[in-house]
Amino acid sequence: MARYTEAVCRQCRREGQKLFLKGDRCYTGKCAMECRSGNPGQHGQGRSKNSEYGLQLREKQKAKRYYGVLEKQFRSYYELAERRPGQAGQNLLAILESRLDNVIYRLGFAMSRAEARQLVTHGHFTVNGRKVNIPSFQVKPGMVVSLTEKGKGLQKVKENIEDNAFRAAPKWIEYDKNNMTAKIVAVPARDDIDMPIEEHLIVELYSK
Repeated sequence: MARYTEAVCRQCRREGQKLFLKGDRCYTGKCAMECRSGNPGQHGQGRSKNSEYGLQLREKQKAKRYYGVLEKQFRSYYELAERRPGQAGQNLLAILESRLDNVIYRLGFAMSRAEARQLVTHGHFTVNGRKVNIPSFQVKPGMVVSLTEKGKGLQKVKENIEDNAFRAAPKWIEYDKNNMTAKIVAVPARDDIDMPIEEHLIVELYSK
């Protein structure tokens, strides 16, 4: 699978805001957004204001980078969102939020979605008692996500849980801290998603 292999901090600088791609570093003064300003690259400071199309494209790129999704998969998510009842933009965000790797990140088992993706790939989580190692797996209401016994013993996971103790689980997830299990109780609503994404711009882009 293709993936972004360059410095992820460049993506935050390109979007002009923190995307929280580097875990705990993003919460410190070492974050690239704190140390530097402006777009990356030799001519980054001289880039002109975006056109309407440019704004729409930037919003799509920002959403892709937040969730670590490539173009082909992102477009397939949008097509699925269009087929569902309701607003396509909100449906799209709900689909992205329902990825298993995002759920793991939201629960505080990982410091970034990239780390959550790695934990899932290594088989440290189960869904309804069955091991799932596909980061893009879509969780649905009624499903129960659990950390495996091996996963519970990982020092890094223990540290992540401790460091993320201040973060509350989303309203659409019931989290049992004692057993390290989470039940999906609803489809993510727009109000439950705190990402600064203007999804209507993405809809406008794909509607052309």
